[in-house]
Amino acid sequence: MTILNLSAAGELTISAEFLKRLGLKPGDAVSLEDMAGELVLRKVKIASCDAPALAQTTACPACRDDQEAEREQLADAIARKNLDTTMQFVKGVGPKLSELLAKRGVVRVEDALYFLPHRYEDRRELRPIMSLRPGLCEVFSGVVRSAEMVSTKGGRRFFEAVVADDSASVVLKWFNCNPTFMKRVWKVGKTALLTGEVSQFGSQREVHHPDVEWLEQGQNARDLLTADPVNFGRIVPVYPLTEGLSQKIMRKVMREVVERFVPYVRELIPDTLLEQLQLHGLRQSLQNIHLPPATEKLDELNEGRTAAHRSIAFDEFFFWELGLALKKRGVTLEEGISFQVKHRYTKPLAKLLPFELTGAQRRVLAEIKIDMMSPHPMHRLVQGDVGSGKTLVALMAALIAVENEYQVAIMAPTEILAEQHWHTIHRWCTELGVATVLITAGMKGREKAESMARVADGTARIVIGTHAVIQDKVKFARLGLGIIDEQHRFGVLQRGILKKKGKGINPDILVMTATPIPRTLAMTLFGDLSLSVIDELPPGRTPVETTIVFESHRARVYARIRDEVRKGRQAYLVYPLVEESEKSDLKAAAMMAEHLGRDVFPDLRIGLLHGRMTPQEKEDVMGSFKAGELDVLVSTTVIEVGIDVPNATVMVIEHAERFGLSQLHQLRGRVGRGAARSHCILLTAGRLTEDGEKRLRVMESTGDGFRIAEADLEIRGPGDFLGTRQSGMPDFRVANILRDGALLEQARQVAFGLLDRDPELQSKENIPLRSELLRRWGQRLELAAIG
Repeated sequence: MTILNLSAAGELTISAEFLKRLGLKPGDAVSLEDMAGELVLRKVKIASCDAPALAQTTACPACRDDQEAEREQLADAIARKNLDTTMQFVKGVGPKLSELLAKRGVVRVEDALYFLPHRYEDRRELRPIMSLRPGLCEVFSGVVRSAEMVSTKGGRRFFEAVVADDSASVVLKWFNCNPTFMKRVWKVGKTALLTGEVSQFGSQREVHHPDVEWLEQGQNARDLLTADPVNFGRIVPVYPLTEGLSQKIMRKVMREVVERFVPYVRELIPDTLLEQLQLHGLRQSLQNIHLPPATEKLDELNEGRTAAHRSIAFDEFFFWELGLALKKRGVTLEEGISFQVKHRYTKPLAKLLPFELTGAQRRVLAEIKIDMMSPHPMHRLVQGDVGSGKTLVALMAALIAVENEYQVAIMAPTEILAEQHWHTIHRWCTELGVATVLITAGMKGREKAESMARVADGTARIVIGTHAVIQDKVKFARLGLGIIDEQHRFGVLQRGILKKKGKGINPDILVMTATPIPRTLAMTLFGDLSLSVIDELPPGRTPVETTIVFESHRARVYARIRDEVRKGRQAYLVYPLVEESEKSDLKAAAMMAEHLGRDVFPDLRIGLLHGRMTPQEKEDVMGSFKAGELDVLVSTTVIEVGIDVPNATVMVIEHAERFGLSQLHQLRGRVGRGAARSHCILLTAGRLTEDGEKRLRVMESTGDGFRIAEADLEIRGPGDFLGTRQSGMPDFRVANILRDGALLEQARQVAFGLLDRDPELQSKENIPLRSELLRRWGQRLELAAIG
């Protein structure tokens, strides 16, 4: 028997038992109607069910479960319908205001609930002007004593007013205002209630661009405060705005949204869990963030450290990590290739190497071998600092796949890096008798077609390339392993596309990055991957001494280069551009190579390397430098990764302040590859921004790639650190992986623990979690299979 039935006409038929549970009685007016976008129960029609039938239904456990499920579905439908209400239909909004809100990304009610204040002001106290505190936002009232346009000696014009109460006076200033409007509004003798941040200049206190409320004749300021509880008498939220929107309007709208729609927010994370973590439910958290209670501390609100902020951040992290946990579990359940380690190629390669593998390389290789031998697909991330030997580890893994008659695809983010991988791997594989091929977007028609044909017929065993490798036209005969280098430059989708190239076989996936990724970021981006870290540099490497040198001491830099060349060493000089542009004062590589060869080092052998050269030209120059036929290599950032010349001991980076920390660290990694002491010189004009100076000081203070990555993340934030759109970084609305790193770890433990207990999220209490997960992240994480 059905307890609930929704007819096409929108009439809800409810059984007597369910009516009772809703706290209603027959005759109460209830039905399901869409009232201006809000789903409301209005009229009722009692289902025709007699007492024995109802008793029978209640006694049946299966029926009870069905009834519970139906109730859940109805509650969820009502909640979703209301939260999806467009802002136009919220009381007090309408079409024009909704257009302005849409410019800030607030289209639906749910968007508004998660559109958080970016700061707060304490407006609980009305203070005498004498007691105004510099540096704080204060509320005060006063009578206008003067108001006029003022000009400075430099010709800058602004509007200035002086207001006073019985205790003192204060100066108000507006810059870039409409003089006609200001003169019309600001009349001597009027009384205003004012709010703004107080500044102190000598003995004079000023407030710039205050909020103003005019008092009627005889009206008391305290009465106005009491009459407007939205904007005064409490800690008030301050929202990001767009032109045409005021804080007053925004607060009124948000108050309406919170009071009317927060009750429809579903509480999906169990109360017991929230209590353990000392967090609140979503409803209370959203309420407290938009309408802070008197008990909240202003500094914690402004820093996003309240229990409400942490609770919403945890909610976001939890569902993301739950998705990653499901994705990881899905991979472990898939049927993969169980590779056999035959040592047909790996042992001969080890004998070809002029050095021993490090302990870290051997440990990571062992982890990879265990994954590859299992019957499920490998999904592993290998992190390692510059020069830790990731390419060799990747080649060893590739040769295991080749020994088992499978093909390998190695994908790099740039043509230069793909070419460098190909040269390194091709050289070793030629000696082993393993066929390799390079495929990049820049290859010409016939050459590319021949390479693709070798991939399709299986004669090419190791395929190296850029994103061109995952294009539809590239068909693999038998892909068994995909290796993705510099993963942070690729999105999650590219990983998935490469996997689908297996044609019915689930290939193993090995992800590598030479850019150390801070732990919080790794958990967020690659939480579905197993993690290996190559945390040991090959023996014989010496730490690189890094110094910041200003343009005025350029002669010292040249002297250092000449001194090293005299000892039989070599040097790099790296520039940001290839050729001088009219709009930029950056020193260009081509021009400087000519200048250095003619005016500075006429007796030295100088080479030039940049991205516009053909692959053969680049190979010739790099070959000459490696063979010791060049003393100095002038280059753009094409040498950022992959070049290994142990004899090079000096790296000079021109305009070092223009480079990111990760790039600087990669460039520095080109030296210090031999036993001789190496130097990295960060040459700068000296006009440094705050962030620019921070970057250079970090480089000077540490050579640890993981510490550098943490500092880079702090300076730039997650989006810039990765290039958000390409990175697969989730768009968290509240959570911040820098501020909330500890919460992220907790959310991950809870999510993975939950899946251990209920692997398919099939239990009654977890089905709503599964539905919400699919709604939020199903498409992004490709979780359709769990729906």
